[in-house]
Amino acid sequence: MERVIFEVPGKPQGKGRPRASVVGGHARMYTPAGTASYENKIMLCYQQRHAGVRFAPPIVLEVDAYFAIPKSYPKKKAALCNQNILRPTCKPDMDNIAKTVADALNGVAYRDDSAIVELRVAKWYGNLERLVVHVSGDLEPEEEVVEGLHHG
Repeated sequence: MERVIFEVPGKPQGKGRPRASVVGGHARMYTPAGTASYENKIMLCYQQRHAGVRFAPPIVLEVDAYFAIPKSYPKKKAALCNQNILRPTCKPDMDNIAKTVADALNGVAYRDDSAIVELRVAKWYGNLERLVVHVSGDLEPEEEVVEGLHHG
C-alpha cells in the first residue's frame, strides 16, 4: 500500500450547494464558481506534488483541516487551541470539506471517489490555515494512468 501527502494552503472550504439557472427556458445545474475554483486549487496542489500518481481501489482518504485561532480569543483560550484541547466547531462542516477534496481528486488521484472505502476528517486550530490530505492505496499500473488521461 502506498501513501501520498500534500497540502492546500489557505482557509479550508466546503462543497457549495449546486445552483440552478434557466437558460433558454431550460433549467441548468452548475457548481458555484467559488467551489469550482477551490476544487481546481486542490487538484493543482496534488498534481504539483504527485503528478502521474493514481490509486486503484480500495482507497483511504484522510483530511486534516487547519483553521486560524480567532483573534477575539483570550490568551488562555488560544493556548487551549494550540494544545488541541479546544477544536474548531465553525463552518464549513466536515462532510462538506471531505466532499470538496474527494470531488477535486476525481480523475486525478483516482478514477472515481466511489473507490474511497475509508474516510477520516478532522478540524484543528493552527498557525497556518490549510488542508493536509493523505491518500492511501495501491497504485494503478502506469499504462492505465496514461490511458485514463487520454480517455478519462
